[in-house]
Formats: sequence, C-alpha cells, structure tokens
Amino acid sequence: MDVQTWTYSIVGITFMIYIAIAIWAKAGSTKEFYVAGGGVPPVLNGMATAADWMSAASFISMAGLISFMGYDGSVYLMGWTGGYVLLALLLAPYLRKFGKFTVPDFVGDRYYSNAARTVAIICAIFVSFTYVAGQMRGVGVVFSRFLEVDINTGIIIGMCIVFFYAVLGGMKGITYTQVAQFCVLIFAYMVPAIFISMLIAGTPIPQIGFGSEVVDGGGFLLDRLNGLHEELGFASYTDGSKPMIDVFFITFALMVGTAGLPHVIVRFFTVPKVRDARISAGWALIFIALLYTTAPAIAAFARYNLINTVSNQQYSELPSWFKTWEGTGLLAWADKNGDGAIQYVKGDPFAGKPAFTGEKGELGQRLLSNETTTDNANELYIDRDIIVLANPEIAKLPAWVIALVAAGGLAAALSTAAGLLLVISTSIAHDLIKKQLNPNISEKSELLSARIAVTVAIVIAGYFGINPPGFVAQVVAFAFGLAAASFFPVIILGIFSKRMNKEGAIAGMLTGIIFTAAYIIYFKFVNPGMNKPEFWLFGISPEGIGTLGMLINFAVSFVVSRFTPAPPLEIQELVDSLRYPKGSGEASAH
Repeated sequence: MDVQTWTYSIVGITFMIYIAIAIWAKAGSTKEFYVAGGGVPPVLNGMATAADWMSAASFISMAGLISFMGYDGSVYLMGWTGGYVLLALLLAPYLRKFGKFTVPDFVGDRYYSNAARTVAIICAIFVSFTYVAGQMRGVGVVFSRFLEVDINTGIIIGMCIVFFYAVLGGMKGITYTQVAQFCVLIFAYMVPAIFISMLIAGTPIPQIGFGSEVVDGGGFLLDRLNGLHEELGFASYTDGSKPMIDVFFITFALMVGTAGLPHVIVRFFTVPKVRDARISAGWALIFIALLYTTAPAIAAFARYNLINTVSNQQYSELPSWFKTWEGTGLLAWADKNGDGAIQYVKGDPFAGKPAFTGEKGELGQRLLSNETTTDNANELYIDRDIIVLANPEIAKLPAWVIALVAAGGLAAALSTAAGLLLVISTSIAHDLIKKQLNPNISEKSELLSARIAVTVAIVIAGYFGINPPGFVAQVVAFAFGLAAASFFPVIILGIFSKRMNKEGAIAGMLTGIIFTAAYIIYFKFVNPGMNKPEFWLFGISPEGIGTLGMLINFAVSFVVSRFTPAPPLEIQELVDSLRYPKGSGEASAH
C-alpha cells in the first residue's frame, strides 16, 4: 500500500478507538466529567498525564526547533522536562490534598475571595486558549500533508473528534482516550527513531546513536553536523548564539509555566489518594522521558539527512517527498541563480512571510509574496514544524512508518487539546456559574453548562487553529510564559506562605499576566520589526519574558500582602495542613 492508503487506515483505526472509548467512558456526573470520578489507577493516570503533557509542541515541533536551532533549541527540552519534575515534587501532592477540581477553585478558596477566583478564571482561559492554538496548528500541519486536505478542513475534522469525546466523556472519556493516545504517539515517535538510528549510526538505541559515529566512517554525528553547518554558513550545531540571560529566562519560564498549567494540574485529582498522585507523577515522568530523551537524537538525524539530501542537489533529481511537501506550502524553493540546484545556506529565501490561507481549497501554507530576497544566496524555505513528520520520508522508511508518524502527531495534538478545552469548560461551568453566578444550580444543569462551554471552546480553538499566531512550539512557549507569570506565584505562595492574602494574590496575578501579555503582543504582533535582542528588555525575548513577569508577580504579591490585613485564622490553619499531604484529599465540587 502507498503512504496515503496506510495513513487513512491507521488514522481511521485510531480515531475509531478514541470514539469507542468515549462512548464506553461517558460521564454521568459532574465528578466524572471534571475529574474522571477520582478513581483512575496511577499507571493509567501516568500515561494519560504523559499524553496530556506531550502535546504537538513536544511531538512535532520540539525536535524541529532543536534541529534548526541546534544548541539554542535545547532550552525547550530543559525547560519542559525540568518543569514537570518541579510540578510533581513541589505542587501536585499539596494541590491534591486541597481536594478541589480546578486551579481557580484552589485560588478562590485559599484566598477566600470570588474576585481572586474570577481573576484566576480569566488567566486559566487566556493561558488555555493560547496553548490550544498551538495544538490546532499541529493538527492542521499533519492533515495538510498526510490526508491531502486543506488546513481548514483538517482542523474541522480534528474539532469534530475532540468534540465527540470531550463533550460526551468529559475528563473520564478524555483520560482513557489519552491512555490510548499515549500508546499511539510514543510508538509512532520511537519506531522511526530506531529505524533511522540503525541507518545512520548502526545502533537501535537513538540516545546512543546521537553520540555515535556515522556508519559511513566519516566521524561522529555531531562533529559531522558542525562541519556541515559551518560549510553552509550556519552557526555550529553544538554552539549557542542566544544571550545567556535569554537562555536562562526561557528555560525558567518553561519550567515554572509547567507548574502553573491548569490542564496538567487537574490530572492529579483523578486518582483516589495523595499517594497515588505521587506514584502517577513518577510513572508519567518515565513515560515522558521516553520521548524527551529521544528528541535530540531525532533532531540531529533529521538535520543530517536533510542537508545531505537537498543541499546542492539538482531539483529535478530530488525524491518525491520534497515535491509532496512543496504542495502543502510548508516547503518552498526559489532558484535565485538559475542553475537548477538547491542552494541551502543561512538567510531567508523569500521576501514575504508564511501565512495560512486555505483559500479555494489550496493546501497548507502559502507565502504572502513570492519575491526572493537578494541579500543572501539561500533558496530554500523549510517550516520547522514539518521536520519530524518529514523525517521518515527523508530517510526512505516504509510507508506504514510514515503513516504511523501522522497518527502519532494527531494523537499528541488532540490529547492536549482535549485537556485544555476541558479546563476552559470547567472554569466556566464550575468556577464561574456554580461557584459565583448560580450556587444552587443542579448537577444536571451544571453538567449541561460544562458541555455547552466545551462546545463553544472547541469552536474558538478551531478559529485559532485556522489563524495561528506562530509556529507550534513558539505559541506553546507563550502559553507557558503566561502561566508562569500568573499562576505559579499564587499557587506557591498559597501553599507555603500563611501571610499571603487575597489582595496580594489578585494584584500579583493581574500585574504578572498583563505585563507578560503586553510584552508578547507588542513584539510579536504590534511591532514585530523590533523583535530583536537589541530592543528587548534586558535582552529577554518574548518566549522568556514570563520569568520576569513571574518575578514581578512575586514582588507585587509580597508587598501588597504586607500592607493589607492578614488572612483569617482558619485560612492560616488550612495552609499549615496543606504542608503535610496525608490522607485521601478526595476531590470535591463543594
């Protein structure tokens, strides 16, 4: 069978599995809809957490970033990995002991204030929609190539699948669907990595192949990559070019942003006991490590194969995968010197910037201008989000492996999108309607409100997928920065500081998220021409500004809380009890 037939078969089978699980795990109560009934076994919750965590940014975009940025791309690897460890050790058991469904619920009760709860709801929705935009873009990238439909149609298909198991099953349906999605995505990620490691380094273990000699006897892989990069005018693959302060701030923003992501935190409420939360966190770390330790190897393999396959090659002699990806608009070539060969060196080949259009049934991404630049010799445009998806084709792997990667990319994007959409729906139905607008609402009506909210959220998420603000990992990095600047300080101080009060929490959250959002919006959308190190505040990029926003949040929270009344005595006693995460801490909607 060809790639197209394999793709339809494998993706179709996985989609049927997801839908069947959603029907089997239909939520019948608010507790099942919000936290899967609180009875998910730790191992399965670890798999679901890993799927929730390993989004399209992890599966599709992270290796692409490392592949194109080299050492500089490692900030995403370090930040996201370290962030999960921080979450598992520092926050999860304490929040589980508190026993509430959502982060806004924790904020509202800990800070004895509906105003604080409302601010947390706004932050949760803002962060979640920013994050889900990246997932929907990932869905579009996969569909545009492998199902040969335009991106708008691909996103709508993804919306329909998520709608089915998120609206019907809630957290219960999402949890067990994510278990299946983890199995699909990790298998899809590891199989081509093992194949390519064998071809390039002669070992089936990608992590070892990454540091091994290439089989043709030309030296170590990374040394070869450094040499190829320098010959083409790029920076050495293993050397960094980012300012050290920006490396630190991006890494830390991703770490603490992880610890503040509502859709990951809520996973620890789905297990029966606090001890189970710790165990499931450990399992999730093992499952996540499978992908994260493989990503640098995939990045290096892909970069090596790409340069050797296309650089200085005659266009007419290129393999079919190149022209297939050209059809999506995610890969483009301009013959500047008229020699018919691809000149791939440092620089932008086109004057226009890439943008999704989807007009008249066209596939993928089109260049706003087909004018070529004259200030450099580069003739090749490559969207960094395609590198993992194209990698098996570049390496000439079997058609079924290529199709498997497509299914894995969709599983990664859809699993995280579902978790984020559920956070949005619970923030509206539970934290806003149940806790503030209509406390006497029946469970049946609350469940209906949650399903309506997730339906509306899916429609909005689809819009962001069709009109994305950036490439996948970049958009996700913005979401992490916003989470770092808004949620992390208020959660940490809520657990470990008895003196932290509602005035400090509200002021800190508002200051942190407004500062961070304004900085990102200015440099990415209002004045993108100034998005350069010389114009950044202290040399900190928009991807790393969440760390500074977090520090501002901490400072404002501390100062305001010291000049306003201390929390009530019962709240201070509650904080003391949270520091000793013992007992079941069963999640409660009340």
